[in-house]
Amino acid sequence: MSGIPPVLLDTVADMQSWSVRAREQGRRIGFVPTLGDLHEGHLSLMRRVLEESDRLVVSVFVNPTQFGPGEDYENYPRRLGEDLEKLAELGAAICFAPTVEEIYPPGDTTRVEVNWGEDTLCGAARPGHFAGVCNVIVRLFNVVGPHIACFGQKDAQQVLIIRRLVRALHLPVSLILGPTIRENDGLALSSRNAYLSPEERARAVSLHRALEKAGEGLREGERDPARLAALGEGELADGGVDPEYFAVLDPETLSPPARITGGLVLVACAARLGKARLIDNHVYRIGEDGVHETLLF
Repeated sequence: MSGIPPVLLDTVADMQSWSVRAREQGRRIGFVPTLGDLHEGHLSLMRRVLEESDRLVVSVFVNPTQFGPGEDYENYPRRLGEDLEKLAELGAAICFAPTVEEIYPPGDTTRVEVNWGEDTLCGAARPGHFAGVCNVIVRLFNVVGPHIACFGQKDAQQVLIIRRLVRALHLPVSLILGPTIRENDGLALSSRNAYLSPEERARAVSLHRALEKAGEGLREGERDPARLAALGEGELADGGVDPEYFAVLDPETLSPPARITGGLVLVACAARLGKARLIDNHVYRIGEDGVHETLLF
């Protein structure tokens, strides 16, 4: 914990200049992109990056292209001062906090198209969301120039899409993954948890319980994705939660297999509780030694 405030950069030119100098000095740059309003989930990713890099860059940018009509772009919490204090305690070198005009120059219509995984799960509920994510990630990678970038498994669909994006465009960055960080009762940390009323917060833990219920089914030998999903949906119903989706999938296809035979299984769900849209997932590896919760990669 350094306590030294990170250097705050807000222009593309300054960020790129810093990155070039750091690379010339032989520094290994690690990067964690965020929307800000940092919590322990974000900070855990940053600690992971600090283990494998010399300099940590964190972006704080509420990206308008990943928010759809009627979503919470205008109201999304913006607490840059508090974020900088947390980054100082952590030892981040740079906080890159650009304006929208820096990332998307006026009149620019350049876009990266997404052609895998964008029309299912969260993509079906939020049309255009993952295209917005991919467009900002490509821009941020080009500006920051990281050697490694870290994402959280809570955003499993996003992570899988970004991994394909990096491979398809041959982007020179290695992706690493951090586990989902949870409250004591299992609720996954999210900035949007602040939208929950006390009653909604009590029901929200049902998402985690539903995922665990499906995991119990896997451990007991159930291999039918539909029956596993029904276990999770039943747990959600018992908790008073109507899911947007609850799915048991092959993470390589984001589709349910006819029957689970082994390897990785992604169990994912989403639900709206009041003003909050919450997502969560567990990933299980099925092998000769049994069923174990794990990371996607």
